[in-house]
Amino acid sequence: MAADEKVRIDKWLWAARFYRTRSLAKEAIEGGKVHCEGVRVKVSKEVRPGMVFTIRQGFDEKTVTVKALSDVRGPATVAQMLYEETAESITQREQLTANRQAQNLAHPDHRPSKKDRRQIHKFQDSWK
Repeated sequence: MAADEKVRIDKWLWAARFYRTRSLAKEAIEGGKVHCEGVRVKVSKEVRPGMVFTIRQGFDEKTVTVKALSDVRGPATVAQMLYEETAESITQREQLTANRQAQNLAHPDHRPSKKDRRQIHKFQDSWK
């Protein structure tokens, strides 16, 4: 693409492989999951190199800087060259992932027995 060309944000997110389809990218944008420099964007927002986007996918939130434009979905290696994730975003994401994994270690080794379920229900009913 030429340097002066612009691409819609939904097309760019799809080409950069953040979302599997353009319609999923559109839904995420309309749902407020994509911000440009702290401001919610519209689907018709035009992307230019150097713009900073915050993209929320599930539990993860990525802050990326646009390096190149593309409106064609290519291989993953090419898609990764379209953007660069900030160092702060990477460390924050890794820290949150580690925290989530640490919290999930409290799972029991077995399913509750009938007696366990009765105790659980009795405990839950006592808080109502």
